[in-house]
Amino acid sequence: VADQSQNITESPVKKKMLGQNFVLFRDTTGKVHCLSDVCVHRGGSLSGGKIVKDCIQCPYHGWQFNGKGKCQKIPSLGNSKKIPSRVKVDSYPTKELYGLVFCFLGDLPEKERCPIMKVKEYEQEGWRTTTQYFQFDIDYKRSIENGIDGAHNEFVHPTHGFSGEDDDYKSPPIDVKNTKWGTGFFNQMYAPPLKEKAMREASGRNTNAVIEAGTGHHGISMLWTYIHPTPDIFIHQYMYETPIDETHTNLFLVNTRNFLIEPEHDETVMERNQVVAFQDRDVLINLHPRLTPETTKNEFFVTMDRPIKRYRELLDEWQLNGWRINIDEVSRTRMSHAYAIPSPGRRKTKGWVVDPIPIIKS
Repeated sequence: VADQSQNITESPVKKKMLGQNFVLFRDTTGKVHCLSDVCVHRGGSLSGGKIVKDCIQCPYHGWQFNGKGKCQKIPSLGNSKKIPSRVKVDSYPTKELYGLVFCFLGDLPEKERCPIMKVKEYEQEGWRTTTQYFQFDIDYKRSIENGIDGAHNEFVHPTHGFSGEDDDYKSPPIDVKNTKWGTGFFNQMYAPPLKEKAMREASGRNTNAVIEAGTGHHGISMLWTYIHPTPDIFIHQYMYETPIDETHTNLFLVNTRNFLIEPEHDETVMERNQVVAFQDRDVLINLHPRLTPETTKNEFFVTMDRPIKRYRELLDEWQLNGWRINIDEVSRTRMSHAYAIPSPGRRKTKGWVVDPIPIIKS
C-alpha cells in the first residue's frame, strides 16, 4: 500500500517503499499512476515536478512522462524530434481497494502475483469499517511475526489477558492452517471483559470468559486478525504493511466490526486500536537485533512459534524466486548509483536506462 486514496490527487506525491522513491498522481480520468521517481535524463526527482497533460514533468529539465512511464516530451529537442524508445521510467500496476492505493512493485505477470488480501466485510450490511494509519520504526517482518504470535497477547496486551498473573498459565493450543500464500491459526483464550463501557455493554459480558480469536499472514506483509469477544460480537481486522526501508514501516489498518456500527462509536474503537498498536510497537522497537534473523539458529523456538517458523520458511522460498532485494549492495552503492525495481514493462521491452535493483541470487 502506497497511501490512502484520499491523499493521492492531481498533484504528484512522493512515497518511499522498499527503500526506493516513487511518484504517485492521478490523471484526468481519476486513475492513479505509480512511477519510479528517478528521471532517466540526469536523475531529477520527478515528484518535485508538476502534472502537465496527464504527464509528470521533471522539475530539472521539463521532460514529461505519462502514466505508463513513456517520455512524451523533451523540451530541449523541440517538437520535431522523435523521442528515443529508451527514454522511459518504470511504471507499476495500481489498484484502489478499501480506500487504499495498492501498488505492485515488481515485474511478475498478474496471474503470478500474490492476491491482495480481501476484506469481505467491507461496505457490507451490518458491518462498520474504519481505517487507521501508523508509522513505526520497526522491521516489517518483526511486525508480521508479532501478529502471528499467539503467546504475546497475555503479556503485551492487558485487555487480551492477565499479564501472566496466574502461576499455572499456559498458552492455549493453536490450530495452524497453511495456505499457498500464508499461515494462520485460531485458538481460544481466557480474557477479561472489554474495557470501554460502550463496547462492554454491547457485548453483554461483564466477567472474565473464554473468547475465540484467530490471526494469520497473507503474502509477505499482510495480516488478518479475528477477535470474537462473544459468539455474536465480531471484530475483524486487516493490516497492510509497507516497508519504507529496513527499519521503518507504514501500517494501514482496515478494522471492521458488527456491533456499535453507528459512526459516533468510531472514535472509541479507533482509540482502542491505537492503544493495542502502540503496545506492540513499544515491544518491537526494543527487539535485538532490529531485523528479523534469517535463521532460527540463534533463537529458541517452542510449539507456539510454529506460525513464525512457517513464515520464515515462506520468506526463504520467495527469496529463491528472486523476490528479495540485496539491501547490503544497495546500501554500499547508494551514493553513486540509482536503481529501479523492475516493472512489468521490463519483460516486454529492452533498453532501460536505469539499472534494475540488485537482488539476492538463489
